Amino acid sequence: MNAIDYFFEYSKNSDKIFLLNKREQISHGDLYSKACKIALYLNNNVGSKQNILLYSTNNQFFILAYLGIIKSGNICVPINPAASKSTLDFIINETEPKIAFIQNRFVDNLNSTFIELITEELLGKNILDFSSNSNEAEIYKLEDNNQIAEIIYTSGSTALPKGVMISHKNLIANTSSIVEYLKLTSNDIMLVVLPFYYCYGLSLLHTHIRVGGSIVLNNTFMLLGSVINDIINYKCTGFAGVPSHFQILLRKTKSFKENTFEHLRYVTQAGGKLHSVFIEEFIESFPNIMFYVMYGQTEATARLSYLPFENLRKKMGSIGIGIPGVELKLIDTEGKEVVTDEIGEIVAKGDNIMSGYYKAEELTNKTLISGYLHTGDLAKKDQDGYFYIVARKKEIIKVGGERISPKEIEEVIVRIPEVVDCTIEGVYDDVLGEKIKATIVINENTDTKTLKEKIIIECKSKLSSIKVPQIIEFDNQVKVNSSGKKVKNTNE
Repeated sequence: MNAIDYFFEYSKNSDKIFLLNKREQISHGDLYSKACKIALYLNNNVGSKQNILLYSTNNQFFILAYLGIIKSGNICVPINPAASKSTLDFIINETEPKIAFIQNRFVDNLNSTFIELITEELLGKNILDFSSNSNEAEIYKLEDNNQIAEIIYTSGSTALPKGVMISHKNLIANTSSIVEYLKLTSNDIMLVVLPFYYCYGLSLLHTHIRVGGSIVLNNTFMLLGSVINDIINYKCTGFAGVPSHFQILLRKTKSFKENTFEHLRYVTQAGGKLHSVFIEEFIESFPNIMFYVMYGQTEATARLSYLPFENLRKKMGSIGIGIPGVELKLIDTEGKEVVTDEIGEIVAKGDNIMSGYYKAEELTNKTLISGYLHTGDLAKKDQDGYFYIVARKKEIIKVGGERISPKEIEEVIVRIPEVVDCTIEGVYDDVLGEKIKATIVINENTDTKTLKEKIIIECKSKLSSIKVPQIIEFDNQVKVNSSGKKVKNTNE
């Protein structure tokens, strides 16, 4: 089954408004009809199974193009508009697209290539307005849902980006699981601040089409007032964010916690660990809003685990249990499953696991082993089967031969109310091998000398001496990439 047909199974004829933004409103039925027109155009002009770029911020143009490309049996390659020229050139050279859907404002970025460009204006005049109602019978019929639907490029800290191949089956499986554990319905309205070139953002699009719900797009998260107003004015029932979103909302503005969001049923958090103190602060301020901690990777289409809200307080700090349809386990370096409370690497199996990395067979074989995705994340599991992330393999700091997880130190420091964010990293030391550096984000007008003393005293009281940061630096801003995820060094 084509993933787009699955998404619209119950709403393709609905006149309910899906995109609620005043300037770009469109119903489920119109969305499906226009996606079919785009699909038919692509089938007639480029065929199927071709890589097609999509270069746009979150808007109706992106949604239409994305759905149309996948419906046509072609492969959508969403591009981060903030990507560097070298990254863009790498993706183009690797995927060799013949055509790109591109937002008008970015045309100059691709004008020098030999790619046919379909802009917002051309999409309207040449495809949507020109076409009569498309005959669905003429659109490409998917014979195998293992066929690739999209290639999502992930950014690495030092290496070139990796193209994660996601199939129609992957999209269907992950969407089904998320809808089930979040109990989404047609009454749900999601405020989207996450970009659609990011798998977490796309999952919001997929799930709310599937249940016949609605979304609101907000591309200006740093204007915190607009986020708060949109949640209230559009009567949003859901909000999804990465750690920096919650940290900024909770500690960079007083007005967030002063509001009552009477329609907000739940929030979800993924894209890295949000320290427990921020979760505690949120649920204390909003006891009636369900807070879902989630964990995943692009290689898993989006999600791997979730922490059921009813167990949030009891299992604080946990990433929860596998989502429906996903098996999670922990293994040692020899591939043997570890026992309760021992550290091992998280591996995962399910229909949502990627097909592999594009044109990277060796890397695929190192990551997908015997049907399991090797995540590179180290964790423990308690006696109830709940998982707790310890660190990523590459994040472990070795000080004088002792292996230290940055998260343990960060958790202590962010409990200090003046701290907005903390990043712990290892820097070279000719005696210890590495020493610990803390970069602390604070609000303006904070007395850094007093705070530094407070941090050292707190660390010494809660941690062994070797884990106390030797270097402490301050900043006024959380450094994030265009997905909102924290950037931990200058190479990311």
